[in-house]
Amino acid sequence: MQLPPALLDAATQLSITVSRLKFSEPVSYVYNPLEYAWEGHRQYLERYAGESKRIVFMGMNPGPWGMSQTGVPFGEINLVRDWMGIEAKIDRPAREHPKRPIVGFECDKSEVSGRRLWGLFSSRFPNPKDFFQDHFVINYCPLVFMEESSRNRTPDKLPAQETSALFDACDQHLRTCIEALQPEWIVGVGGFAQSKARDCLSGFGIKHGKVLHPSPASPAANRGWAEAATKQLVAQGIWKE
Repeated sequence: MQLPPALLDAATQLSITVSRLKFSEPVSYVYNPLEYAWEGHRQYLERYAGESKRIVFMGMNPGPWGMSQTGVPFGEINLVRDWMGIEAKIDRPAREHPKRPIVGFECDKSEVSGRRLWGLFSSRFPNPKDFFQDHFVINYCPLVFMEESSRNRTPDKLPAQETSALFDACDQHLRTCIEALQPEWIVGVGGFAQSKARDCLSGFGIKHGKVLHPSPASPAANRGWAEAATKQLVAQGIWKE
């Protein structure tokens, strides 16, 4: 299986499939950055998914100021642009919440989770090629769900009748990514991602790890996420001291 064409095809198919799904209240807005931010995602895959990886980190779904703006998982703009060297023209969703505008790389808000995640990786690997030689980062679900108030609604809070088809598509995409990247480890960024990886990849012979989610909603993450995550990765044998 050639990389990155296999991942580009898988992301395209995932985008097409999930764009057809319908979601009910309290979800009022759904963003699919694999559509309107495709150029950023394409650059990410073509530049950094060119070979198999030892470790794949997997998050849950995009945040409003990260992948939603850049097309890159956990895509804190400064790090995507200045460390990864990715910058792209980003379009806009067909239906946009006025409090969550998509302005792409012009966005002046920070994605805290992405700043922490990519901040750790960039401090440990000043040259991004050194990080991406053995590592890659993906999201399980590509969609952003928002309530009328603009409050984020995570996929785990959706009713089962709506997540069945969604999670089937996300599972297929994850399996394709793992078949292509052939990692030794998949590391869930947070408990939801870890549980989905375990359920989806049973029988793959892959090692499962986990790190604390870097969300500012987590008190533990706010007490020094980078140090805590590094300790977790070292303790699990994923990273060395």
